[in-house]
Amino acid sequence: MELNVVERLNLLSILPKEGNFITLKIVHRLREALSFTELEVKALNIRPGTEAGTVQWDTVADIPKEVSIGEKATDIIVEALKELDKQKKLTDQYFGLYEKFIEGGKDGQR
Repeated sequence: MELNVVERLNLLSILPKEGNFITLKIVHRLREALSFTELEVKALNIRPGTEAGTVQWDTVADIPKEVSIGEKATDIIVEALKELDKQKKLTDQYFGLYEKFIEGGKDGQR
């Protein structure tokens, strides 16, 4: 699945920090796949943002990356997004991800 910088960062922020061993192993691999390589950091000029805990990058260099996301990893992401929705904590920043993983999944496009 092609994901841009914002989508990758947002996915990293919603992945569970707890779970059983299998879930944690899948999440660990997914975090590695979503993370940025040294070449990407340099090409995107990724740097700390002006506010604590934020990052900035050169959006002109923001080329989507093909990230392999397996069925179980997709289930974990879908569960996290549905939980945010259920708790009414879904924000605009997750809109595109929700469409890709939840709405897109209804059409078999996952």
